[in-house]
Amino acid sequence: MASRYVVRYGLTRTVGEFVSKGQLTLSRNASVIIRSERGVEWGEVLCLATDQTRDYLGQQQENGTILREATADDHIVRSNLHRKERDEFHGCEQMIKEHKLVKGLAKQFHTRIEMRQIGVRDEAKLLADYGDCGKPVCCNTHLREMPPVSMKMAKLQKATLDPTKISGRCGRLKCCLRYEHDTYEEYRRELPAVGAMVVTKVGQGKVVGLEILARKMIVQYEDRRTVLTEEKDILTVISKGKRKPGDEEELPSPEQN
Repeated sequence: MASRYVVRYGLTRTVGEFVSKGQLTLSRNASVIIRSERGVEWGEVLCLATDQTRDYLGQQQENGTILREATADDHIVRSNLHRKERDEFHGCEQMIKEHKLVKGLAKQFHTRIEMRQIGVRDEAKLLADYGDCGKPVCCNTHLREMPPVSMKMAKLQKATLDPTKISGRCGRLKCCLRYEHDTYEEYRRELPAVGAMVVTKVGQGKVVGLEILARKMIVQYEDRRTVLTEEKDILTVISKGKRKPGDEEELPSPEQN
């Protein structure tokens, strides 16, 4: 019985489900030769495909077939192709200067050539290497789709608002600002909002700030003391405050409880 695997393939590191031919058994990170809708390509096995991975990928059928595990000869051919790519790249640069790109490439390679415009994030996915964190950029490794990122997410997570420090290799806001956003939003909804009047074990006060991931609030009491208070120490909420983006940005220095 043929096995199904999740494979990363192509320059854009597309992830899809492929079925193996025969009784081929593959391990994680195995290099394989696949046949996709574009033709024969190089791929990397990520894991066995399951109903759960199919739901995650949002696919109803396989993307193609795993022809075989890559051999030593395949690795040699791949290295030769990489060296040839550099020569062809310089040839394309010359055609661009002469304004004869598509027709010239079609004539040279005897195949149909398409030109497509891509955005800066797609460009980074193709060309970028490492991010500020010291790890390979997410768009070129595990991200299948690049999620929308907004400055509101940076504010909610109390990240610096300096664009030079929260921008990725593409010049746009870093994708990693999206990773914890849902958790921040969930916790924020569960905590009393800034401006809420609460009763704690030490008295009545007003919530003036939030430490969202720690699930704590900064409460200012009637004697003007500000105390970092845990969620479990809130006995009751007298009145609800208004939730506004950026409420958690500037917080007074609390007394540690």
